[in-house]
Amino acid sequence: MTKTLHNKTCAVTGGGSGIGRAIAVALAGAGAKVCVTDVNPGWAEQVADEIHASGGEAFSLALDVTQKEHSQAAVEAIVKRWGRLDIWCNNAGVSTMNRFLDLTEADWDYNLDVNAKGVFLCSQAAAARMAAQPPGENSLRGKIINVASMAGKRGNAPFLAHYVASKFAVVGLTQAMAGELAAQAITVNAVCPGYVQTEMQSREVSWEASLRGISAEDVRRLYIADTPLSRLETPEDVAAVVVFLASPAADFITGEAINVNGGSWMD
Repeated sequence: MTKTLHNKTCAVTGGGSGIGRAIAVALAGAGAKVCVTDVNPGWAEQVADEIHASGGEAFSLALDVTQKEHSQAAVEAIVKRWGRLDIWCNNAGVSTMNRFLDLTEADWDYNLDVNAKGVFLCSQAAAARMAAQPPGENSLRGKIINVASMAGKRGNAPFLAHYVASKFAVVGLTQAMAGELAAQAITVNAVCPGYVQTEMQSREVSWEASLRGISAEDVRRLYIADTPLSRLETPEDVAAVVVFLASPAADFITGEAINVNGGSWMD
């Protein structure tokens, strides 16, 4: 395998499970040094150990993306260990489900705090460091990659109004950051997954089944029927596009929100 990210230093939020784990492993497989962060430090440590066992270089950190000082401390720890920060992937995300009229303020705050505010706080800390360091061999100082969602482009997502709002925010913030940070030689892009098979999806399937009054398997069939490529997405499908955006092949791409959803949403 070509080590397109040899010696690059990366951080992945929410890297302890699901899409985040797949991203961390894939970045390491491409030759990057990876800081695996998660609000659950045990999960992050397990993924870092997995990378070590495969011959990669990684370490783990506890990181609550809603706490400004946590993201700043993570950036400082990475720079202290490896000297610079090349790639920051904002993957940490949460979801809950309910009918719009039944949504609570707590539901709204939880989703917006993690999914949108977390991206803002972590990106600000990462970009400040990147802007202060010399460019790498690709003439860029760094890359920020956000994991948004198909729900960040398609508002018609039943029972997910608050989640939709948070992911639309990520897509908009990606464009705004890309415009401003280009002058600092920092690119900012997003990926927009569809129906990804993770523990988070399993919870959503259960919630949606209850809200619709159908079985969990019926919900999964609805997801597959809504996907032209006729299968559920895997975390590795998402990770492959993140590795591309992190690689030199994507050095002249910024401000994009790339659909990775098997055709469920096209724009």
